[in-house]
Amino acid sequence: MTVVDTGAPPAGDAAPSPARRPARRRGILGVLGKNPAGLLFSTPYLAFVLVVFAFPLGFAVWISFHDYFFAAPGADVDRPFVGLDNYTSVLSDPDVRRSFVNIGIFLLINVPLTVLLSLVLATLLNQVVRARTFLRVAFYVPYVTASVAVVGVWLFLFSGNGLVNEVLGPLAPDPPWLINSFWAMPSIAFFVTWKQLGFYILLYLAALQNVPRELYEAAATDGAGRLRTFRSVTVPAVRPATVLVVLLATITGANLFTEPYLLTGGGGPNGASASPVLIMYQRGIEQGSPGVAAAIGVILVLLVLLVAWLQRRFVGGGES
Repeated sequence: MTVVDTGAPPAGDAAPSPARRPARRRGILGVLGKNPAGLLFSTPYLAFVLVVFAFPLGFAVWISFHDYFFAAPGADVDRPFVGLDNYTSVLSDPDVRRSFVNIGIFLLINVPLTVLLSLVLATLLNQVVRARTFLRVAFYVPYVTASVAVVGVWLFLFSGNGLVNEVLGPLAPDPPWLINSFWAMPSIAFFVTWKQLGFYILLYLAALQNVPRELYEAAATDGAGRLRTFRSVTVPAVRPATVLVVLLATITGANLFTEPYLLTGGGGPNGASASPVLIMYQRGIEQGSPGVAAAIGVILVLLVLLVAWLQRRFVGGGES
């Protein structure tokens, strides 16, 4: 008898369903996304964010609701839950309230000045042909220089017998800048603006490289001058970079610590230049009240998120 091979599987063996494997693939892809390799490569950074940012923030929130204090490693100590007592203590502390007012003054000076100067200087540098690299490096050097090294120069410039007072003569403030309750925080804002300007200039330079040359040619054809071209072409074209600069300057300014600690001896005179982060250090480390310091940090984070959301909504044009 001749057996004809029809290619069909034996009756007892069920053929694998071709529809099940794509469905299974779709289920796996639904978990990993359309690019599993991208998820794999981003996992180390996600772990970094969780370990360095998310966990400390959550732990700080926990500390803010407890009577926490530092103890030796392995020591079993009681840290009772105190509810909102730490927040009540923070909000009733005049030094803490003044520090938030100080940082508000700082941001009102630093952020607009940073955006204006960095955009103008980046626009000018973008048009320079000779010595372009030298000028970019010259602006960037203060940013990468340690604040401790630069503070000595500013102390010399703004001291009572400093170069700035010698130039101003009778117009110089008395007492001098850094020990003057009115000028201490603006002086720190000018210092931070100058020091970080190079970084924001590079951000704007990168954004200016993507502005189509045809827009400037069209503006020149319409008879627009340099100022009108800057307002009507450059400023709208680099708006995403402006949103980023405003956001970064706000976050960096809200975490101000090194400059008032070094320039004004820890927030002087009489707390006129104290920042919330500096008060956190004093309360948590020097005075041994980590719960109060954590409450200040939580309030600062919430306020920065609120300000960032408002900036994103109004400066960013309500873009998602």
